[in-house]
Amino acid sequence: MKRWIPFLKSTPKVAVLRLSGVIASGARGSLNDAVLAPIIERAFKRGKPDAVALVINSPGGSPVQSSLIAARIRRLAAEKKVPVTAFVEDVAASGGYWLATAGDEIIIDESSIVGSIGVISASFGFHELLARHGVERRVYTAGKTKSMLDPFQPEKPADVKRLKALQTQIHDSFITQVKTHRGARLATGKDLFTGDIWVGQNAIEDGLADQIGHLVPVMKARFGDKVKFINYGPKRSILQRFGAQIFGDALTSVEERAEFARFGL
Repeated sequence: MKRWIPFLKSTPKVAVLRLSGVIASGARGSLNDAVLAPIIERAFKRGKPDAVALVINSPGGSPVQSSLIAARIRRLAAEKKVPVTAFVEDVAASGGYWLATAGDEIIIDESSIVGSIGVISASFGFHELLARHGVERRVYTAGKTKSMLDPFQPEKPADVKRLKALQTQIHDSFITQVKTHRGARLATGKDLFTGDIWVGQNAIEDGLADQIGHLVPVMKARFGDKVKFINYGPKRSILQRFGAQIFGDALTSVEERAEFARFGL
């Protein structure tokens, strides 16, 4: 009732979007645009929030999903004229940092890891193992570049060159994203796009983050002690709650642990 009385001031509200996990498309993806789209839409539209806070804890993942999620956040921020602040917990690296750049500012913990502005592709080579066991790999294609980087065949320099060209395109898009949203805050005279990572204050000094701080005290300082936090995030299905997807969840957990382990977490 209070919101309909114009001369009464409503309690400030902050919509909190938790973005935690590996960024990947498909059903097993912890973070992807298909899953997050309705959640992000609600966060910006429901109850006319005074601000949206992104709570990020992600080692990265799909560059396309990172781009889609970040673009959706920026589009809604502009449409609804709502400020967005990104808060980094343990890590916002690679695609996780891409998500952080969707904030008008990035606030981190003294021990938060940010950066890793680069592109990585990893695989294995099994051709010698197959040869030792007398197994012959047979691949037939229409189109000379249809088969690339086959792990069961010897590595081809032409394939590696082609992969690096593709990675460069994605890397350039990542760099553009960071420069567009961090702008003059980025340190000059330093190459910040080597894939390196920064921790806490060092990230602030190089312009990859803005200040040290945490969600609740920062938002209370801005909107007062009575500010209301409204949490948004992916919810587990009934099947997941009752253990019907134990194997899939376990596999996803292993993959996520491997990704976080790259940063010593």
